[in-house]
Parts: sequence; structure tokens; C-alpha cells
Amino acid sequence: MKKFLALFVSAFFITGMLTLSLPHTYVNAEEKTKEIMLAHNQPTSHPVHKSLEIFKERLEETSHGQLKVNIYPNGQLGSEREAIEMTQTNAIQMTKVSSAALESFSPTYSLFNMPYLFESEENYRHVMKKQEVQDAFFKSTGDKGFLGITYYDAGVRNIYTKDKKIEDNSDLEGLKIRVQPSKTSVDLIKSLGGTPTPMDYGEVYTAIQSGVIDAAENNETSLTTNNHGEVAKNYHYTEHAIVPDILIMNKDTYDDLTKQQQKWLKDAAAYSTEKHEVIWDKEVKEAKKTAKEDMGVKFHNVDKSFFKKASQPLQDEFKKNPDTKDDYKLIEKEEQLYEESKKDH
Repeated sequence: MKKFLALFVSAFFITGMLTLSLPHTYVNAEEKTKEIMLAHNQPTSHPVHKSLEIFKERLEETSHGQLKVNIYPNGQLGSEREAIEMTQTNAIQMTKVSSAALESFSPTYSLFNMPYLFESEENYRHVMKKQEVQDAFFKSTGDKGFLGITYYDAGVRNIYTKDKKIEDNSDLEGLKIRVQPSKTSVDLIKSLGGTPTPMDYGEVYTAIQSGVIDAAENNETSLTTNNHGEVAKNYHYTEHAIVPDILIMNKDTYDDLTKQQQKWLKDAAAYSTEKHEVIWDKEVKEAKKTAKEDMGVKFHNVDKSFFKKASQPLQDEFKKNPDTKDDYKLIEKEEQLYEESKKDH
């Protein structure tokens, strides 16, 4: 009996020592693995999916497995609107959506659909890196049950048509143009002279092919990752808007994370955004080459002054609107500071 007790105590002691020698991460019962469901509407070939994979890998690595991300692409769990609502209720914990889809939850996001808000994509990237700018948008939906975590470039939006060539805004008259299902997206195309047709992204290919719409507006990757270049043969650089994608998270889920876990999550998100810029630029370059050489798409530069002039009344509305004027001034200030810094160098 004594021999048995001695063996038991020895085994218990050794087990205890091994347990104490393990990293604190793995032995604290409160730090068990938390699974995060993340949905988005793009195919796995799309740059944003690749960037979300980077986010997943980085977070799982830095959190030592405490946080695990399961990604559901291709709209498997529903439309953008449905994914946002599921994030609100915590049916899923995260989703990536266009900022246009968020404007009905926070009018602040409608500002991204202001025509020619940013002078250039370079300016946009500089401004969006500012914490004050991110906070203005990301925290605006806290009372709706979710927060913004990071953003991803979704390119500069341009108009592409089934067959018609566009030279100025008068050529858009009577043209049925697919827009994102948001009021400001509709207002934007109206201001440019077109006839907006709200439609989910997954319906665009068939709608152009069948003649339900004459055109759409999006970045160059839409021509290849979703094969729009098979049915739309003219791409025009109107550069009328830069509308980022936003990665959002259920607020209760975020608040339930420890401070360290929140840091891991935000750091991984910021890291994926940084890598996304490189991926995005490469994909746009390749998409343009593929669309031109393999799909027969023609790319056209247009005189943007016509479009800027036509959309000026809508721009003025954003500048005066109580819901957007302060954030517009913030972006304008950051752009001006950036332009001045470039002159100094």
C-alpha cells in the first residue's frame, strides 16, 4: 500500500511539474479555443479572400490557437445584408462587406459614395491609415451590435458597359447601370446621368448577358474573378468613387475577448490590410492584362471633368449633411495635410 501511495504521489508531482512548465496559454481553462465564423461574398480567387486567409493564419499563430477563424466564402451564408444581420445577432462573429452595405446601419459609411471624395487612390490609402479616421467609421455601429475591425482596398470604381463606349456623362443617359443596394450608390449614378439598378453582386453577370442592365460599376478584378469581362467589353476610367470593404465583428464577442486577445485580433487584421495592398495592386495589374488579352475588353480613359461637374450638387449635399459633414471635414483635413507634406519633399 505504501509503495502504491509513493508511486501515486510521484506521478502526481511529475504531472504537476509538467503542467507548470507549460506556457500559461495552454493551461488556463478560461483561455480555451474560441472559434470565429467569418463570412464574405467573394470567390476564393479574389484578393480579399486571400487577405482574410492571411488574417486567419496570423491570428491563429499569434494567439497560440486561442482564437480560431473559419472562413465561409462565396456568399455561402447569405447576402451581405444577411451576413451583417447574422453578425448583429452573433449567429456568425465576423463578416467582410462593402462599406456601402453598412450605410443603413450608420450614415457615416455613406460618405464613401460621395463622388470624387478622394483626389487619388494614393490619398485614399494615406487617409484610411489614420486612426482618427478609422475610429470615426468603425465605432459608429457599436450601438447596432457590431464594430469595424479593419478595411480592405476594393479598388477605384469605374463604369464598364456591355458594348457602348462612353466619352462623357451625356453618354450615360438612359443607360441601366447596376449599383450596390444602397441609397447613396443610387444617388451617385443618378448624379452622373445614368439609370441606377440596385442588384446583388452575384446577379451582375447574368443581368448584363441577358440585357437586364447595360452596364455596371466596379474595379478591374470584377472582369476576371467574376468573369464580367466575358459579357462587358468596354471599361471606362471614370474613377468616380473609392468604396472600401470593411471587416466587422459582433460587439459582444469582441468585448468578451481578453485585452491580449483583442490586441492579437487587431494586430492580425492590420497586418492583413497591409499585405492586402500588395496583393490588390498585383491582382489589378493581372486582371487588366487578362481582360484585355483573353477576354477582348477595351480600356478607355475619359475626361473626368464632365463627371465631376455633373456630380457637384451631390458632393455639396454630403458636405452639408449633418450625418456626414464632420467626417468629410476630417478626411478633407487629412488629404490637405498629405498634399502639403508631398510638396515639402
